[in-house]
Amino acid sequence: MKAVATTKKSKASTFDMILSAMGIALVFVATLLLNIKLPITANGGLVHLGTGMLFIFSILFGPKKGAIAGALGMGLFDLVSGWTLWAPISFVARGLQGYLVGKIAWSNGRKGNSTTFNVIAMTVSVPVMLAGYYIGESILFKSWMVPLASIPGNLVQNAVGIAVAIPVCVLLKKVAVFK
Repeated sequence: MKAVATTKKSKASTFDMILSAMGIALVFVATLLLNIKLPITANGGLVHLGTGMLFIFSILFGPKKGAIAGALGMGLFDLVSGWTLWAPISFVARGLQGYLVGKIAWSNGRKGNSTTFNVIAMTVSVPVMLAGYYIGESILFKSWMVPLASIPGNLVQNAVGIAVAIPVCVLLKKVAVFK
């Protein structure tokens, strides 16, 4: 009997790793390929669909996988696309954002099935993400004023992510695999 339990646990572990890797890849690709650099200031930021994918993945698969997908997907994007100094900031800010969205969306057994709680989750995560980038950029630029220029771009990016994630999650939750 113990061998059967170990095999089941091993299969679950493998499946979890596959899901996590897919989340990382989806967030990374959506950030890398579907982005627009904002002409706000030198560090005005990027609007990309990686935020939407982070929200979708966190709602569909919960806080741990959301945190992993956000932290590693966007951190990896920063490393390979010329935003290298932001990689540690993205790792922390986006990991926290993914965790928070998943935690709220999956609270009280909801498992991301409540559109109302999903919207609340995404909305509540925005100030956490903003604070993470603000603190990180304050350290990076040695200024409390310079990071203020990133806030409008980050707000637009999150608004686009929410606008994309809501209908996609509503549709995916109708698919048997995600119920």
